[in-house]
Amino acid sequence: MPDRYEDARGVIQDLLGPVDAVTKITTRKGAVRGNHIHHRTHQWTYVTKGALMTSLGGKTAIFTAGCFFHEPPGVPHAWQALEDTTVLVFTQGPRSGEAYETDTQRLDVPLISPDEAP
Repeated sequence: MPDRYEDARGVIQDLLGPVDAVTKITTRKGAVRGNHIHHRTHQWTYVTKGALMTSLGGKTAIFTAGCFFHEPPGVPHAWQALEDTTVLVFTQGPRSGEAYETDTQRLDVPLISPDEAP
């Protein structure tokens, strides 16, 4: 459970524990990323600019600047940028550096197709 500290000034709340990597990703409007599964890696995404349509475990959602969402291991996921978008991705698991693709399984049928560009 994340740590929490509260005093008269307000609250400091950890949102997640130690991470193995923090990655900045920029995506052009209409481009698709993902369409894969991570077998052991947790991925938390914070949208700093823009908007994404996501498919996560068969559910679709839209996340805009300021949103924070989790993609757990074993759950198929994909994003499509609804506008030029920048995110910070925080990962726990073998998903950084030279191991970037070692925990990824591409899907035979994409969750989101580039042909669906807005």
